[in-house]
Amino acid sequence: MKPHKLLLLILASTWALGASAQWQWLDKDGRKVFSDRPPPLEVPQKNILKQPGYGKASSQPVPAQAPAAATTAAPASAAASASAAPQVSGKDKKLEEAKAKADAEEASKKKAEEERIAKVKADNCARARKSQTSLTSGGLIGTVNDKGERGFMDDATREAELKRAQGVIASDCS
Repeated sequence: MKPHKLLLLILASTWALGASAQWQWLDKDGRKVFSDRPPPLEVPQKNILKQPGYGKASSQPVPAQAPAAATTAAPASAAASASAAPQVSGKDKKLEEAKAKADAEEASKKKAEEERIAKVKADNCARARKSQTSLTSGGLIGTVNDKGERGFMDDATREAELKRAQGVIASDCS
């Protein structure tokens, strides 16, 4: 057998190892379901066939309460085991830090975008004011047409450009 075929065979056989960490259960129609996620809450414990890392699921349901004799016999050991158990706050510090970092990055991006928009508006305002000054001065304004020929702006075009500049000033200058 060639070395590359042997390597492919070994690689293919290791992929099957990941499939062992799966859940198996019977759905409401009696079909087997395989998943890497736990079954929905409405699936009864007796229908769960396999859990990852636990092998075959127990067929006996876990009792909700311990018998009364067991609770009275060892109250001191129960208190000791309860104090030794890690305190779970319900929040993951790393997740909270990552969320805070993402929120800070998003806020900085938003601020940078607002600053960029403000700069563009200021540039537009300055150009519109300069254009308005030129258009209202009363002097001839030279233009170049599509063919590259020089000419002068007529009164109708001057009025249209003046209205456009005033619109930009109204929207971008504050």
